[in-house]
Amino acid sequence: MISLGCPKNLVDSEVMLGTLRGEGHEIVSDIDQADTVIVNTCAFIDPAKEESIDTILDVARRKQMDGGPSKLIVAGCMVNRYAEALAEEIPEIDGFVDLDGLREVGRVIDGARARSGGGLVTIGAPDGGRPAPPTFRSDQIASERVFDHESPRLRITPTHAYLKVAEGCNNPCTFCAIPQWRGRFRSRTIESLVEEARRFADEGVQELNLIAQDTTRYGEDLDYGRHGLVKLVEALLAATDVPWIRFLYAYPTTLDEELLVLMGQEPRFVSYLDMPLQHSHPDMLRAMRRGGRAPRYLRQLARARELAPDVFLRSTFIVGFPGETEEHADHLIDFIEEAQFDHLGGFVYSPEDGTPGAALPNRVPAGVAQRRHARLLEAQRPIAHARRQALVGRVLPVLVEGVCRETEHLLEGRHHGMAPEIDGRLLINDGVAPPGRFVELEITEAHADDLVGRIVGPRDVPGIVRSPDADLAAAHDVR
Repeated sequence: MISLGCPKNLVDSEVMLGTLRGEGHEIVSDIDQADTVIVNTCAFIDPAKEESIDTILDVARRKQMDGGPSKLIVAGCMVNRYAEALAEEIPEIDGFVDLDGLREVGRVIDGARARSGGGLVTIGAPDGGRPAPPTFRSDQIASERVFDHESPRLRITPTHAYLKVAEGCNNPCTFCAIPQWRGRFRSRTIESLVEEARRFADEGVQELNLIAQDTTRYGEDLDYGRHGLVKLVEALLAATDVPWIRFLYAYPTTLDEELLVLMGQEPRFVSYLDMPLQHSHPDMLRAMRRGGRAPRYLRQLARARELAPDVFLRSTFIVGFPGETEEHADHLIDFIEEAQFDHLGGFVYSPEDGTPGAALPNRVPAGVAQRRHARLLEAQRPIAHARRQALVGRVLPVLVEGVCRETEHLLEGRHHGMAPEIDGRLLINDGVAPPGRFVELEITEAHADDLVGRIVGPRDVPGIVRSPDADLAAAHDVR
């Protein structure tokens, strides 16, 4: 399985893997050992689509090599959006699995194996127990199903797990096509999520990450009221002993302040807020159909820091949207300098088929958009470095994730202000601890993207070796 894109896609991959394992398929981690390769695709923006296509083509080339895989299955967002084109342009693909057909992946593989003369098999959601016809449509297919705790999952993240609390999205953002294939917003019940969280806790998971396209809207379609996400977090805190619970992707107009209050009161609900704002200038926000305005955003960020003083803030922005001028770009730079985000991501606008944004006039030239993107990241760099530098000398609880990918002489970990995969790295260069354990780590160095630290505690715990200089940090409080 090659899983591309966001954590929501990763959950879909885990459902397919869990289904296949339950049906007796052997799962291997080395592509050279695989008979069948599944590429779970992302179709969010042009670079994501290009990565998906490149990955599919790479596997298609491997099929032609001696000892290469015999079957190539394509799954996920690009199937719902571009199955017909993929079938025509890449005949090496043997089968497709759309977003509603994750539990049917084994039938797709078996169907592809049965076709000695080539051809394609595609299966969506079952209809009366029958597979969908093996045909392709030029129109996009909107997902309708929600996979809950009864769906098998083979978790591939060793220390943390993602809980997908909802599917789809109702927001009218003009730059985004996700609702066209992920469908309308639909939540899972609290009972279903608690059941899955308990299973993860029994497996030793140390961190639960609650995700959806619009996580702060959780439960409104189930009549949970405006505090639905708060109710869910409180239920998870009561039902499990998982040390860290965080949520990702707050929408500014649906962010419940009670979440921030809970962050400040409950150490296990980690103080971390990822609120993608996309822009700051009112002209751009109106063109994007985004709720809120820059002054309100700044008040929300200040309120988060007031209610949860140890909160870490992240946001994401788009540059080069149609009609963006230098004045708009300057406004965005001024905004991020005032906001002082701990972490920031940026995208160059990509016109998506079928979205209102794709039809807007006054396109920004690609070179101009790229320069604005570089300027955005460059403006954030000293901010990020300063905020990391402020951590030097502090002792923080850190979740050890394992050996560094570049060298076996370093460990990697995360403090609570770092979400998995997206917020840089915390390198441990002094001390030893096994993956999945919490240690007390003194931050010794700060860089714009990474932190470095040494293990100073806890004392006398099997498997944890403290830095020889650990006692020098004893005067610092662990926070």
